[in-house]
Amino acid sequence: MTAPFAPELSVTRWFNTPAPVTLASLRGRVVLLHAFQMLCPGCVAHGTPQAQKAHSLFRNTDLAVIGLHTVFEHHAAMTPVSLEAFIHEYRLTFPIGVDTPGEDGPIPVTMRRYEMRGTPTSIVIGRDGRIRHHGFGQEDDMALGALLGSLISEAPPET
Repeated sequence: MTAPFAPELSVTRWFNTPAPVTLASLRGRVVLLHAFQMLCPGCVAHGTPQAQKAHSLFRNTDLAVIGLHTVFEHHAAMTPVSLEAFIHEYRLTFPIGVDTPGEDGPIPVTMRRYEMRGTPTSIVIGRDGRIRHHGFGQEDDMALGALLGSLISEAPPET
């Protein structure tokens, strides 16, 4: 069975990048998409530091680490101003987008497109734009690092 193509992100605002990021613009690169909420204990304790670590450790490769602040609860507390302070406080340097709020309920657009169960969620997208890993909850650093290293070492798809 062939892995599905990763749906495009739906983002209302970006941090840590001069221009909006699209998956289409990243085709040919491996992408680690880290979905989080700043009030999620698992995100703060493990997921977000893990994404920052991957961003730092793989900085000399073509891995793109993208954060997605996907708010499905406590909406009033998790504003862009609060997120900006969170990004500064935790010294996050990878691009972070704010998921578009859901039109017919609390689940944001990108979260729904990817059928995420909650946060933290780690999604790894191969060079071909297909989802290669979709994990929920705390992920082992070594396992995620091995997967990323394996995908980075793959030859780019022929066009």
